[in-house]
This record gives sequence, structure tokens and C-alpha cells, in this order.
Amino acid sequence: MAAALQVLPCLTRAPLRPFLWRGPGARLASGMALAEQARQLFENTVAAVQPGPMMHRALSLDPSSGQLKVRDRSFQLQQNLYLVGFGKAVLGMAAAAEEILGQHLVQGVISVPKGIRAAMECTGKQEMLLKPHSRVQVFEGAEDNLPDRDALRAALAIRQLAEGLTADDLLLVLISGRGPPAIHRADGHQCHGCPPPVPAAAVMA
Repeated sequence: MAAALQVLPCLTRAPLRPFLWRGPGARLASGMALAEQARQLFENTVAAVQPGPMMHRALSLDPSSGQLKVRDRSFQLQQNLYLVGFGKAVLGMAAAAEEILGQHLVQGVISVPKGIRAAMECTGKQEMLLKPHSRVQVFEGAEDNLPDRDALRAALAIRQLAEGLTADDLLLVLISGRGPPAIHRADGHQCHGCPPPVPAAAVMA
């Protein structure tokens, strides 16, 4: 009882908690404000991982010197840059990469899910599509995320492009997906009879 009497004066002097005294209208407005903040947070998060903005954060090109910067590494471009990629977001990534690289990109091959181009066109996401005269060849396959002949053709085309490069060429690899990529280091290239590795820079989503 003595302890309770000591606490009571403190409670009477303390400011009233606003949320205890809000009416239904105030609580509704507060809930709406919270919902709006949640929606904005969600939209900002989605925008941060869109292929276009992400590629512009990862890649930068100095037109005067031909220096390509991929995150914290720099590469000298001399009509020697090629591109390959695979995954759901790679179509938009390749479109953004080609916009950044311009004429420095010699050729590209990407493997994307079947029907993704039609879906992008249907939803009006033109920025996720390659230009009509793109140097990037698109293979659609793996319907319902299952391996099929079209996905195999895409993999073989990517392999053919990579195996045709020399040590003077650069290969930009775009990867979209949940699994960690296999890193093939130049100093760990032990494959018997394989050509020397091509310098590669990987951008993942």
C-alpha cells in the first residue's frame, strides 16, 4: 500500500498519453497515415531494386576515356565488350546496360523466362525492353521455371559466345535469381584443356 501511494502522485503529474485518449476518428487517421507510410516504404524498396536504377548504380562509363567502372573496378573498353545473362530481371538489366555502354557493346546473349517480353509490353514497361536494333540476342525458355529445349538452346548460345572470346575481350555477366553465382577465378582455372579465362565482371540482382 505504501508503495502504491508513492507511485500515485507521479502518475497524476505525468502527461496524459495521447493514444489513450484518442477518439475513433483520430485512431482512423493515424492508421491511414501508417498505411500510407508503409505503402511509400514498399514502393521505394521496389524502386531501389528495379533493373534500370540498379544498373546505373553498378555501371558507369567515361565516354572520353572509354573507362568502364563496375562497382569498384575499372576496365578499358576497346570494342571488346560482350554481355551474357540469365534470369527473370536480366531483360531489364540488359536494356539498361546497353543504354549505358552504347557502341562499346559488341554482342550479347541473354536467357529469360518464356513470355517475359510480352508481359513487359502488356504492362507498359518499355524501359525494360531492348531497343529494336539491339546487339543483344534474347532467348526465351524454361516455361514455368522448368528446363526445356529452349532453355538449353539459350545456354548453348551463351557458352558459344563465351568460348569464342579471347584474353583481350571483356565479358559482362548479368545474373538474376536467388542462388549464389559460381565464381570462376582466373587464378583458380584448373579445367584441363580449357581456354584461358576471359576477364569478367558480374552484376547480380
